[in-house]
Amino acid sequence: MRRISHITPRYILDRVMYFVYERTHKGYPWLTQKANVILEDLLLKTDKVLEFGSGRSTVWFSDRVGMIVSVEHNEEWYGRVKSILDAGYANVDYRLVKKGMDDQKSLGERYVAAAGELGPGSVDIVLVDGIFRSECAILAVNVLSRGGVLILDNVNRYLPSNSRAPDSIALDGKPVDDNWRKFAGLTSGWRRIWTTNGLTDTAFLFKP
Repeated sequence: MRRISHITPRYILDRVMYFVYERTHKGYPWLTQKANVILEDLLLKTDKVLEFGSGRSTVWFSDRVGMIVSVEHNEEWYGRVKSILDAGYANVDYRLVKKGMDDQKSLGERYVAAAGELGPGSVDIVLVDGIFRSECAILAVNVLSRGGVLILDNVNRYLPSNSRAPDSIALDGKPVDDNWRKFAGLTSGWRRIWTTNGLTDTAFLFKP
């Protein structure tokens, strides 16, 4: 049976506000409203971006940074996004990792490895918004430059917070699994900005 306890007047208001935002900010990344405001001020034309999970953010980043490597696993979605990028977004290195006949473990290894040639400290921004998020987040710790920024979408589902968004882990709880516990340890001293719109959360973590 579907859980409906989160459907409160505040949740309904959050839904309406995000609906209005979507209608008036077409083309913006599917992140929280505040996250997109922060990104507009944060990005530099010289930035190199690594993105796990493509979509509107891919095109949006392309207009604002120097180079973006984007990794996608859904072949149909990849085709739809690629048709847009082929129209003139030359600074995007778009990579498809097909599921094929292998098992989920192999897919995960290949998905993360799709950005494997990026050396330590070689990327300014990493957005984790696709599959195998914990593995991608751990990789990001290594490839980010000093002062680089890791952006985690739906982070409330994986790390403890005081978020009011559904499916959030309580502030006195623990990361959802061993990988997220490892990630929390690796980034325990990092500055962060945690944003929410009541539906989901997007966090910014700044590498020292």
